[in-house]
Amino acid sequence: MAQLLVTQMINAPIDKVWPLISDITKHSKWSPKPYSVELISGINGAVGSKYRSIGFVPPAEKNHANDVEITEIVPNSKFVFNAYDANGTFKNTFKLDSVGQGTQVTFQHDFPKMKGVARVLLPILLPLTGKKDATIRLGLLKAKAEEK
Repeated sequence: MAQLLVTQMINAPIDKVWPLISDITKHSKWSPKPYSVELISGINGAVGSKYRSIGFVPPAEKNHANDVEITEIVPNSKFVFNAYDANGTFKNTFKLDSVGQGTQVTFQHDFPKMKGVARVLLPILLPLTGKKDATIRLGLLKAKAEEK
C-alpha cells in the first residue's frame, strides 16, 4: 500500500484551521485543482456523513467521481475520511497539533492496492506529482487560515 505524508506549519491557532479541514465542502477552497463536493446524506461535518466529490485525478481524468464518508473526528485534533472509487478505499487523515501560536497540520493519504495501469503509474506519479500537489494544497490551506 502506498502512502503520502505532508506536514505544514500554519501561523494561526487550531480554532481557525479546524473549520477549514473539518468541513469537506470547503476543501475545494484550498485545492490546487478544481473540484466540487456535495453532501449526500447525514449532517455536514459529522461522522458517517456521506458526500460526492467530482474533480481531477492524475494523469488526466478531469471528472473523476468519489464517494466520501467521514470516519473519525477528534475535535481540533484529527479528521479522517475515506474516498471510495473503483480502485478501492483511499484513507485521508488530517492531524492538527498546537505549536506555539500556530498549528502544525499533517496530511496522510493511504492508497489501496491499485489495479491495472494505476498500479504501474502510482509509484511513478506519487513522488513526482502527488507529493507536490499535497504540498501546494497545504500551502493554500495555510494562506486561507492566515487570512486576516
